[in-house]
Amino acid sequence: MKRLPRIEQYGLIGDMQTSAHVCDDGSIDWLCLPRFDSPAVFPGLLGTQEHGSWQIAPAPPADQPNAGAVAERGYCGDSLVLESVWRTPTGSARVLDLMPPRDGAPQIVRIVEGVTGEVAMVSAMRPKPGYGSVSPWIHAVGARMVSEAGADALWLDTNVQQVEKDGVVVSSFKVAADQRVAFVLSWCPSHGAAPEVPDLKAALAETLSFWRDWTRECTYDGPYREAVVRSVITLKALTYGPSGGIVAAPTTSLPEEIGGGRNWDYRFTWLRDASTSLAALLGTGYRQEAEAWRRWLLRAVAGDPENLQIMYGITGERDVPERVLPWLPGYEGSAPVRVGNGAADQLQLDVYGEVIETLYLAHENGVAHCADTAALHQRLVEHLVQRWQKPDEGIWEIRGKRRHFVHSKVMAWVAIDRTVRLVEAGALDMDLDPLVELRETIHHEVCTKGFDPERNTFTQSYGSMELDAATLLIPRVGFLPPDDPRVIGTVNAVRSELSTADGLVYRYRTAGQHVGVDGLEGDEGAFLLCSFWLVDALALTGQLDDAHALFERLLALRNDLGLLAEEYDPVRLRQLGNFPQAFSHMGVVASALLLHRLSTPSTQDLGTVPAPLATSRGTGQTGIRLTPQHA
Repeated sequence: MKRLPRIEQYGLIGDMQTSAHVCDDGSIDWLCLPRFDSPAVFPGLLGTQEHGSWQIAPAPPADQPNAGAVAERGYCGDSLVLESVWRTPTGSARVLDLMPPRDGAPQIVRIVEGVTGEVAMVSAMRPKPGYGSVSPWIHAVGARMVSEAGADALWLDTNVQQVEKDGVVVSSFKVAADQRVAFVLSWCPSHGAAPEVPDLKAALAETLSFWRDWTRECTYDGPYREAVVRSVITLKALTYGPSGGIVAAPTTSLPEEIGGGRNWDYRFTWLRDASTSLAALLGTGYRQEAEAWRRWLLRAVAGDPENLQIMYGITGERDVPERVLPWLPGYEGSAPVRVGNGAADQLQLDVYGEVIETLYLAHENGVAHCADTAALHQRLVEHLVQRWQKPDEGIWEIRGKRRHFVHSKVMAWVAIDRTVRLVEAGALDMDLDPLVELRETIHHEVCTKGFDPERNTFTQSYGSMELDAATLLIPRVGFLPPDDPRVIGTVNAVRSELSTADGLVYRYRTAGQHVGVDGLEGDEGAFLLCSFWLVDALALTGQLDDAHALFERLLALRNDLGLLAEEYDPVRLRQLGNFPQAFSHMGVVASALLLHRLSTPSTQDLGTVPAPLATSRGTGQTGIRLTPQHA
């Protein structure tokens, strides 16, 4: 029987430079080395285990070749150390999977421990570099096994015998109670010196210590703290430590529709995704990450802001060409498999708002003033002034005709509004009057051209009858107060036309087998971030009980490790899209913080709308007073 794990059967381990996906059958089916955006050496996630994988599990009975799913698994406390436990007729064993945070070459450590009785185990590693396109040269160097292909080498070390057979490195062994067998996979350039074998006890202790110390910095101590902490750990894991860039997700081409073609590469730094992720981290007390991202932003953007891209490589690369890998069949046959992303060349006006909002939140949270950032901020505003009236591809990166998307214009307003606030606070030196006038102009245009008075709702774009879940952000960003009838009408319209009965929200209506507004055929699942936006909109419009109920339903969609993909299929009841998704985990944090604030008596005044994830630690304040401009 063919093995087809669901997306939610995977767990994540990582070292803040790359990551690995570990299935609940003990197989690592996705690993890119040495970086998130490097070619995968285990790309089995987009095909089968034969396309590249590394499984450690109990030896299956001869009559049950696919037996062996874990009995239980979980992270060791607030960490990225994954513990998987198997129970067999002869005993039980566990495997600890981890990637130690590093300055040098990446390593995966897999520690097999006997718990009770005696268990026969098998390690089978099938390296397939180049996204599964290359069969490497596998050979022994003493007791070590080396897999070499071109510029890359993988060294596998263990204290049990290893043999190579038909491109697979196999170790068969037994563990009794209190016995331990360890495997270490190290990457290095094939022309370089062999990597050192780490002290396994120290590697485990240091990895646990790193995450324990980092999570202690979390300032959030309200309801749903477990979900918030797991989400900020996930966001931290998606950060490329050397540069401060944050990937939208560590995978490519996990489908938005099983068998469909909406398969994209998310292993890059979108300004939008990174900004909202940083807002989540700022909201939970993590300033260092904001400072690192600000430095990344300066390196990537400051020299050429007039040609602002919506996404960059994780160290600021501008060139991320999109191509198809025809030799991979795709996850559950969902083809094509793509690497790179052509959306890098799109115009998406909303990114100006998200970037400037994050700079504003950094200022509000005490991140030190930076003259270079202030200069970049001013240049971004100058370019937005010239561009805001243009149609664009919008937040959803349509591949159809450009439109005047309402959300894009709202976020252009946010960019100007936050700039006005920083000028008024003395943090920016710009001429205030033209900015205030422009803020009024954008606001009036959106309320005039982007609103359908007959249906009492904001629409997807000017003159459109279609709806867009992104309009749920209108009260969240302070464009209009939550009690404005136009806001309430928009929330009701989205719930009626874009929501399931359980409150799962679609971004917009696709055209199925026809080409729709996004220029694509096919359908997609409910978008989890949009569902969290509905939580926020319900809370802000005074429907706190409904908001809490929906939030808890969304938390129940997480896998057993607390992880969320980009989308959810409400018919097949399964996760869809790249995994885990920064947007989705940012939504967990944002909604939890907002619900906590609005459930506190002093913050229930709906005229006081907290900016996304804003905090005022040490001041006694609970939000930022917004004064929306009315049409």
